Parts: sequence; structure tokens; C-alpha cells
Amino acid sequence: MQVVKQDDINDNRIVEMLRNGLTIVYPTETCYGLGCDARNREAIEKVAKIKQRQENKPMLVVVPDAAMALEYLEWSPKLQELADKYWPGALTVVGESKVHKVIKSIKSLCAGVVAPDGTIAFRVTSHPIPAQLSRLLDAPLVSTSANISGQEQPYNVEAVQRYFANQPDQPDIIIDAGELPRRAPSTIVRVLDGKVEVLREGETVINL
Repeated sequence: MQVVKQDDINDNRIVEMLRNGLTIVYPTETCYGLGCDARNREAIEKVAKIKQRQENKPMLVVVPDAAMALEYLEWSPKLQELADKYWPGALTVVGESKVHKVIKSIKSLCAGVVAPDGTIAFRVTSHPIPAQLSRLLDAPLVSTSANISGQEQPYNVEAVQRYFANQPDQPDIIIDAGELPRRAPSTIVRVLDGKVEVLREGETVINL
């Protein structure tokens, strides 16, 4: 695990590492996240191993703006309403993948991100670091809490290092942004057929 201070990171170098399948830990609007290029299946599998996460549980992704989410998600008036009201911020939206509906596209995400039912969980992040990395990568960034499944969310790099220090699978790069505010996980909602279902109550309170 290589630790790099936030002020010392070279965005283009980190993005090149992501393109080459490396995994990173980075700050988000909730806690420290563990991620990779959401188009790279081997990297996604590595994230799952690092986290010791069950294989059939898909991971959410973050993007810098709704325009990138629109490239992958079937859009709807209800999704637009949520995007206008709560993005960027700690709201994760589960929606139907365009690829699942056999729409021809060069843009596709991998198993481990796309659920068996063809849905994907997206969030437009309000944190500048993952937003910039996703923008330069020109692709969504996998974002799962940087801990071993079942353990508490990490709000500082020391906690991340403690979780993974003696594990066989570890993140490649950790971006150290210091102590993060202790916030709840993102709220997760499913948007299908114009209906909104709250799957997890979290940092953002939904009021439609």
C-alpha cells in the first residue's frame, strides 16, 4: 500500500494507474472509499477480494456529473427530479442499465458493478478528488467503503491501513486527505417504472 498525501497527488498518474487495473483508496463525501476503473473486470474482482465481499453483491460507482450517469442509465423524469434535487451528494440511485436493454454502445460496465437484473448503482459525488479522477478517466469509478466487509467505515487513513495491514490482498494506492467528517453512508434508492423505493436510509433524507 503506497500512501500519497492529497496535496502531492498527480491526477494523470493516478488515472493511468486506474487504466492499468490498479486499485485506490480515496476520500468521498461520506468515508474513505475503495475503488478502481468500473470497466476493468479484473480490477473489480481485486476490489472484491480486498474487501472480502461476497461475489454476487454488486458495487456502486461514482461519477462527476449526471451527464456521465446518463451515458449508462435509462433516464426518466423521476430520475431527473432526484438528480436536480440531490446531486451532487450522498444519494445513490439504482437504475436500469442501457446495455441491459441491448442498446448499442461502446460504453459498458462490468459484472460486479452491473447487477444480474441489469441495474447499476450510481452517485454523482460531491467530493472533488473522485470527481476529478472519474472525469479524467472518462468512466465511472467503483466506490465501496475502504474496509473489510462487516467492519466500521474508515474516516482516516490509519483505519484503512489497520484493516488491510495483514491481509493477502491490499489496495495499491491510498490518497490521504486527513480526517474526514463522520457522516452516515449514502442513502440508496431504486428508481424503476417511475417509482422510488428507499433501499437504505443514509446521509441524505429523501423528500419527494
